[in-house]
Amino acid sequence: MAENGEAQQQPQVQMNVLGQFIRDMSFENVMAQKGTGGEVQPDVSVQVNLDAKKRSAENQYEVVTKLTVESKNKEGGEVLFVLELEYVGVFNIAGVPEDQLHPFLLIECPRMTFPFLRRIVSDVTRDGGFPPLNLDNIDFVAIYRNELARRQTEAAAAAPTQ
Repeated sequence: MAENGEAQQQPQVQMNVLGQFIRDMSFENVMAQKGTGGEVQPDVSVQVNLDAKKRSAENQYEVVTKLTVESKNKEGGEVLFVLELEYVGVFNIAGVPEDQLHPFLLIECPRMTFPFLRRIVSDVTRDGGFPPLNLDNIDFVAIYRNELARRQTEAAAAAPTQ
């Protein structure tokens, strides 16, 4: 019975997507600009950066997923296309303890917007003259942990040795 009472006292986590939009996008079809064509073997690299900030309204947060997708020809390494995309989700979040808010914003929120971001990447690459690029799932937990480790390494390097 005591466990039931404790569970009821914990605040219920609530997350609502209030909106999502493209803040900035650039697609550069380098292959078409150079006037080259023919058979290519694409090698695609995807870089992901995440950012979150509190908005002026209570319990509202803005989470930005920044993607840089570069496709190069495996033979020769010529750039075929570059896609840069900043995709923003606006969230109302309540019931998340303060010490868990940062990971929640940078893991759970991008998970919610990722299917929409994936669709945009697919449509833009297809409309840009390439086969649609269907991004693999992104491990936002790993990205978060890698960023924490990178910051700890930087802090350790910046600390004066005694």
